[in-house]
Amino acid sequence: MTEITNTKNVDLIIHNVHLMTMDEDLEQAYGLRVNSAVAINNGKITWLGNSNDIEQFTANSIVDGQDQYLSPGLIDCHTHLVFAGSRANEFEQRLNGVSYEEISRQGGGILSTVNATRAASEDTLYQFAKQRTSALINEGVTTLEIKSGYGLDLATERKMLRVARKLPTELACNVQTTFLGAHALPAEFKGKADEYIDLICDEMLPAIAQEELADAVDGFCEGIGFSPEQMQKVFDKARELNLPVKLHAEQLSDLSGAELVANYQGLSADHLEYLSEQSIKAMRDSNTVAVLLPGAFYTLSETKRPPIDQLRKHGVDIAIGSDFNPGSSPICSLKLMLHMACTLFKLTPEEAIAGITRNAAKALGLKTKGTIQVGQDADLCLWNISQPAELAYTFGVNPLTHVWLAGKQSI
Repeated sequence: MTEITNTKNVDLIIHNVHLMTMDEDLEQAYGLRVNSAVAINNGKITWLGNSNDIEQFTANSIVDGQDQYLSPGLIDCHTHLVFAGSRANEFEQRLNGVSYEEISRQGGGILSTVNATRAASEDTLYQFAKQRTSALINEGVTTLEIKSGYGLDLATERKMLRVARKLPTELACNVQTTFLGAHALPAEFKGKADEYIDLICDEMLPAIAQEELADAVDGFCEGIGFSPEQMQKVFDKARELNLPVKLHAEQLSDLSGAELVANYQGLSADHLEYLSEQSIKAMRDSNTVAVLLPGAFYTLSETKRPPIDQLRKHGVDIAIGSDFNPGSSPICSLKLMLHMACTLFKLTPEEAIAGITRNAAKALGLKTKGTIQVGQDADLCLWNISQPAELAYTFGVNPLTHVWLAGKQSI
C-alpha cells in the first residue's frame, strides 16, 4: 500500500530501489518492497511508494538508486571504542593457554586499559575514537553506542563520555552514551567492591547524570565483575536518576543478571552465552533485547553458544553488536559481526540484519530509527547487492554506495 503525506514539496526522493524496510508488520522477508521509492523532508521519511508515483512530488534532489537495495542505517548497539593502549600481549597470552579470567586476576584485562586511558589526554582519546568511529561509518553505521568503563574514577569516566559526545560534531553519525562505571574493580579498591559500588551510586552516577553525559547505565555482572546484589544498588540509583539500564550478563556463568535487568525493564542484556530459560522469559515479559556479541565469542575461542532457539521460542528480540574493545573483541567491523552472527550463532541473514537495524534500535531505546517507515529518521544505506542476504554472506568487500544521515548524504 502506498503511503502519502500532504507534503508535495520534499527535500529528497530516492527511487528505483528495493526497500529493505525491516518493518516486522510486513509479510515479506526483510520487509522488502521492490521497485520502490522514498520521499524525505526535514530529515524524516515522509512517503513510501512505487517509483512510478514520484511525479506527484517536487524535490530539491532526486537520486536514481539504479536497482540497488536501500536499508535503514546500520546500528552498532554495543561498543567500548573510547580507550587508550593495546592488549595484543594478552591476545598472545590467550593463544599460549592463559584464560581470560586468569589474565584479569593477574592485573591485566580491563585494568591494563584503565591505566592507559587514565594517562591519556582527552584529545588523544578523541583522535583514537574518531579513527575507530570512521571505520564503522564507512561500513554503513549511522548510529552507535559508546560505553565508558575504562576510567573507574569520576574524572576519567567524564573524560571518556565527553569524547563520545563530541564525535557527532565532526563525524556523520549519531552516538548514544552509556555510563559503565561498574565495569571492573579499580586497583585502589581491591578487596573493597562494596565501597566502590557506593562511590558509583553516591558520587559518580549523580555527577554524570547532572552533566547529562550518559543516556543509559550498564555494568558487568560476573564472577570477575560485580554481583547481582551490587548491580541492584547501581540500578536503583539509575532509576532514581531516570536513566535506563542494561547489563553485561551471563557471558562466563549464569548469575541471573539478565533476569535482574529485565526486572528493571532494562533496555538489553548483552553476551548471554549462559542464559537460562527463566531469564529468557523475564526478558520477554519486559521487552528486554538480547544483544549477542559474536566478536567476543570468537576472540575468546568460546564454545558455548547463546541459546538462540530458546530466544526464538519465547519471542525475545535479538540484536547484534561489535563489542569493539581492546581485549575481548578488538574487531572494529559491524559487517563482520553480521557474518559471524550467521556462521557462529546460526542466525538467519534476516535475523542478523534485523539485529543491526530494527532490534539494535530497540536495544538503545530509539523509536525513530532502525526501519524504513513513514515518520522514521531518514538514516539510510544504499547497497550494490543482488539480494539482502548478500550483506551477511560476504566479508572483505564493501558494497556500500551511499549513506544518508537525517536525509543528508554523508557517503
